[in-house]
Amino acid sequence: MADTREWLAAARPRTLPAAAAPVAVGTGAAAQLGSLDVGRAALALGVALALQVGVNYANDYSDGVRGTDLDRVGPMRLTASGAAAPTRVRAAASRAFAVAAVLGLVLVALSGAWWLLAVGALAVVAAWTYTGGRHPYGYAGLGEVGVFVFFGLVAVLGTTFTQAGTVSWPSVAGAVAVGLLACALLMANNLRDVPTDALVGKRTLAVRLGERRARWLYAGFVVIPVLLGAACAFAAPWSLLVVLCLGPAVALAVVVLLGARGAALIKVLGFTGQLELVFGVLLGVGLAL
Repeated sequence: MADTREWLAAARPRTLPAAAAPVAVGTGAAAQLGSLDVGRAALALGVALALQVGVNYANDYSDGVRGTDLDRVGPMRLTASGAAAPTRVRAAASRAFAVAAVLGLVLVALSGAWWLLAVGALAVVAAWTYTGGRHPYGYAGLGEVGVFVFFGLVAVLGTTFTQAGTVSWPSVAGAVAVGLLACALLMANNLRDVPTDALVGKRTLAVRLGERRARWLYAGFVVIPVLLGAACAFAAPWSLLVVLCLGPAVALAVVVLLGARGAALIKVLGFTGQLELVFGVLLGVGLAL
């Protein structure tokens, strides 16, 4: 039976910056519009973190029951390893989604934008069908599309809108930038699993493109966001703080382009998550100032 440490590891904390960074950027954009609301920002963060944990447990369950995680390099999976019953992992995912739904309902009620409930429902459906259901879109090479939309555009712009009642062009630029960094996280993860994914018919974007082109795409995913963030300086000069991320972004791109694989890509995944979080904080602060 899995212990607490293994359950926490299965929540994949290295991916949690993908949830926190968009809230930081969206809140900074709201502050730039003169509508900062710390309470609503905290609710948005809770929604994002709960969704990310739910996605991770849902993927653990779905990949495990499909048998696609039997031979992998990354962190242990509860379902595939047999450390936890599939029903328990599925229940953990459901509880995380339920937390996200409750917090989201409170946030929507406070903002008065009831149409966002539909967006939230779509986010939960997208989280489950990434690897779950009869036709998981993550297995068809569309994972990056889902991540870009929901952990980039929706997360950033939703955070801004629930506080300010509108969005701005810097919030849109920030949403695109954060979405690309979230895609970089997924690409680093999928690059690591290309050999085993190809064998079991999991046609991720990395598998479809081939390693060489996937590595170049990763490089674009980590470098372009810094340029987009810097462009926000036309509206908020302190946004140039994100230039501090350029060196680490280029370094990660070089490591991946030089052929990092296996355990080295696990480190790349962790550093990419850190890069996204630092970028989100710097851009959020820059916009707020």
